Amino acid sequence: MPESVDHHPVVIIGSGPTGMTAALLLAQYGISCSIMDRWEGVYPQPRAVHMDDEVYRILGGLGLAEEFAAISRPARGLQLVDRRLTTLAVFDRDPDRRPHGFPQANMFDQPDLEHLMRSRLSSLAGVHVAGGCTVVDVANRRDHCVVTYLDTRSGERCAVTADYVLGCDGANSVVRASIGSRMRDLGFEQRWLVIDIATEAELDLWEGVHQVCDTERAATYMRIGDTRYRWEFRLRDNETADDFSDLDSVRPLLSPWLGTADRDALHLIRSTEYTFRARVVDRWRDRRIFVLGDAAHLTPPFIGQGMGAGVRDAMNLVWKLVGVMIGSFADDTLDSYEAERKPHVTSSIRLAVAIGRAMTGGGAITDAVRKTVAPVLGHLPMIGAQVTDSASPRLSPSYFVTRKALSRGLAGSLCPNVVVDRGRRVDDVAPGCFLFVSTTPLTREQNTEVVRRGATALEVPQSSELGMWLHRRRAVAAIVRPDRTVMAAGRSVPSLHTRLPSCAYRIVRSSGDR
Repeated sequence: MPESVDHHPVVIIGSGPTGMTAALLLAQYGISCSIMDRWEGVYPQPRAVHMDDEVYRILGGLGLAEEFAAISRPARGLQLVDRRLTTLAVFDRDPDRRPHGFPQANMFDQPDLEHLMRSRLSSLAGVHVAGGCTVVDVANRRDHCVVTYLDTRSGERCAVTADYVLGCDGANSVVRASIGSRMRDLGFEQRWLVIDIATEAELDLWEGVHQVCDTERAATYMRIGDTRYRWEFRLRDNETADDFSDLDSVRPLLSPWLGTADRDALHLIRSTEYTFRARVVDRWRDRRIFVLGDAAHLTPPFIGQGMGAGVRDAMNLVWKLVGVMIGSFADDTLDSYEAERKPHVTSSIRLAVAIGRAMTGGGAITDAVRKTVAPVLGHLPMIGAQVTDSASPRLSPSYFVTRKALSRGLAGSLCPNVVVDRGRRVDDVAPGCFLFVSTTPLTREQNTEVVRRGATALEVPQSSELGMWLHRRRAVAAIVRPDRTVMAAGRSVPSLHTRLPSCAYRIVRSSGDR
């Protein structure tokens, strides 16, 4: 390694949505970072297309909500169909139900999102984006990390150092390999053809996701934008993407949806093969090095949580990392990242696998059963609510999710982002900081203690949305973390407010702009 190299508080490997979310969050706390990627700019091919309201809420906290709304399209729900596109069941989503302030399902084009995020990063001081860097090794030292990479323009072998490294470098992660972590297979692997089409023609289809429940040719259709559409088809053993390389060869697959749309009105953006896998890494951290996103987990797309899971990783980790960096938290509190995220993402992946198998697995008998059972499910409100509800599971116990509080049913869950005061939502009250929510007025001494610990007290009427949220779980107060997860809840303010961690966060959303 050269005698003198650049040093950064945090180096992020990978400039996809996960890496850029981490960088934007760090910038809000005034922590400098460098993002390294082998690509010079945004990867042009469309990949992720779905985002739920919990992840949208994270974008809102990054100041990107309005921009994302302009490039996204709320999704209506899910429709189960057979191979002839006969409707088996419809699970409509209530467009007015927005517990986190945003539509519960949203369709978008990933390159558009990445352009938004890159544009925001370019306006922030303390964020350095380095393209043309192929990372070959990441190593821990006693009090720092070393990142070794090849400059793809010069071919030179270079290095930088960092206090911490976040590996957001995808399924073939060099960071994961460097720390000796391995993926654990959860027993699912399928080959699918992914087709993206652009057209000005109006297809006049139901505005939601169409899931073809068919053993012979399982498929998914969804409208991404005003002129963008996506189809996914499970490939047979004797097929590859080469068999569907142009518009003429994919047209027979798409024809049930295209109606009378003229061939000349269709533009094939891409047709490519993906292998859907279900995997979770065995170790998410090695001292100062962490893995996030696809470097830590892979999921089939049946519940649309692939990209979102990586964004959740960044949201879960960054505020804890900042707390350690400013001396408020001990280093071992960072172990809560794996303790919380690993069970959470594993649960989501297992759900995706189960839904995928239920919709596409089996044989002729299974198809017949689906045709009989699905219509019944579509008329059961409880089942429909479960299908369309975007709420994710509660986080497991950790340093920041106290086991005792789990009995209240709130700890580990997200605090709803409801309006609390003159149009302000929960996330506007104390962005990036701890929040102490209570339906019981705090004494002057209690309020002073909450403020001394770096948190903000939010008193709400018991009849308010937030008050009823507490009341339904027999609680009068809750400690809400910077990522808006409930750390603890209880029936007594005096017994709860002293459990607030002491952390003097500093948010620099505006002063960080160049």
